[in-house]
Amino acid sequence: MDKIRIGIIGGSGLYQMPELFDIEEVNVETPFGKPSDAFLVGTLEGERVAFLPRHARGHRLTPSELPFRANIYGMKLLGVEHILSASAVGSLQEQYAPLDMVIPDQFFDRTRARAHESTFFGEGIVAHVTFARPVCEQLGDVLEAACKKVGVNIHRGGTYLCMEGPAFSTKAESNVYRAWGMDIIGMTNLQEAKLAREAEMSYATLALVTDYDCWHEEHDAVSAHSVIEVLNQNVRNAQLVMKEAVRLIVEGDLKTPYADELKNAIFTAPELWNKETAQKLDAIIGKYAKR
Repeated sequence: MDKIRIGIIGGSGLYQMPELFDIEEVNVETPFGKPSDAFLVGTLEGERVAFLPRHARGHRLTPSELPFRANIYGMKLLGVEHILSASAVGSLQEQYAPLDMVIPDQFFDRTRARAHESTFFGEGIVAHVTFARPVCEQLGDVLEAACKKVGVNIHRGGTYLCMEGPAFSTKAESNVYRAWGMDIIGMTNLQEAKLAREAEMSYATLALVTDYDCWHEEHDAVSAHSVIEVLNQNVRNAQLVMKEAVRLIVEGDLKTPYADELKNAIFTAPELWNKETAQKLDAIIGKYAKR
C-alpha cells in the first residue's frame, strides 16, 4: 500500500465520510493492540486518506476504553503525517453556541485512568517531547480556512478541557472549569494530541459544540439525546470541512513541522535502550537508533 499522508479521526456521530470513495478496509496490527476499528482508506479530493471512527462503528467504546496508542501508532504505520480530529464538545463559555465549531489551541488534562495510554514511552526508553503548543498551527490554519469556505460559525483558539467521563459534568465541576477560564469540554482529544506529537505527526481538533454543558441557566442538564440531536445537525458540515481541509493540505503540499520532534527528546542513549521496547517503537524511533 502507498503511503497515506492524511488521517481523519471521526468522533461521536461522525462514523463515515460520504465523499470518500474507492474504499478499502485496512486492519492494522500494532504493538499496542488493535485500533478502535478498521481504517477506512479511500480517496478524498484526489488524495488517499485514512479514516478511523474513534469509538468504533456503532459507538461501542467509551472514552476511557479507547486504544489511543493503537489508534495513533496505526496511523503512523500507514505513513500519516497530518491528523485531523473531529470531536463533540460542550461549551463552557457563552460565546460558543451549539452548532458552532471551535479550533482549540490548548488542552487541559482532567483524566485519571489513562496514564498508560498517554505516552508511547517507558519500559526502558525515556522521552520528553515539547508540548507547550499542543496543536499544529498550520493545520489550525487549514481548518479555519476550510470552515470559512463551508460557511460555519467558527472560533479560533481556546482551551479544551479533557475530562474522564463517561458521565457528563456535575454543575459544581462545570462552574469550576469556567472559573479556571476553560472554553470547551470533551473526553478524548488530549491523549491523541500527546501521542501524535511523540509520533512526530501534526494534529489539530475540529470541535463541534453540542451543548452548554450544565452551567448555563437555560441549559442546566445535558442529555445524550439532546447532544446527539445537535451533533447530527452538524455532522454534515464537519464532513464538508474535512473534505475542504484535505484539499488545502494537498494543494499547499504541507509538511509536518514535527518530523524530527524526537531528535533531542529521547533522554535514554540508544545503546541503553530496552531491546523489546525499541522493537515495539521502531516506527517512531527506529531512525534514531544509530545516532
